[in-house]
Amino acid sequence: MLVDPESAETLDVLGATVQVLTPPAGDHDPCVIRGAIPPHGFVPLHSHPDPETFVLLAGAVEGLGESERGLEWATLGAGDVFHVPGDARHAWRNPGAEPAVSLIATSARIGRFFREIGVPLEPGTAPAPPPPERVAKFLAVAERYGHWNATPEENAAIGLTLPPG
Repeated sequence: MLVDPESAETLDVLGATVQVLTPPAGDHDPCVIRGAIPPHGFVPLHSHPDPETFVLLAGAVEGLGESERGLEWATLGAGDVFHVPGDARHAWRNPGAEPAVSLIATSARIGRFFREIGVPLEPGTAPAPPPPERVAKFLAVAERYGHWNATPEENAAIGLTLPPG
């Protein structure tokens, strides 16, 4: 079936945006998501049981992943692929002036997670800073899904400063 990405609902996930392009069915079914990190935005250090494979479509982004040497930042440009195995710690930052847009192949569980915690955005609007209650809901739902989220101190150690709240 042909999927029209322009008709997919855009969800604000604490500043980044996602569009779940394929329906999240059974837990082990694949799900394809389009994600965007705004200029100078980031996704804090976290992990989850489900693997993700990112194909950068536009912009540039830095991905933090685990290697034999520990956590390392890698710079990605359009066409680059970044794979995150299940339970691997990872983070993202966009140092550029353009959104970093990726196509993400993952599990239906991740698709359902994003649908549960995301807030629908009207076309043409940008995400607003999340209020503390949205962050608290995010963390509670993430825990229920078996996700791990780093502390503010752990994020600071890799160069990411979380807003107070």
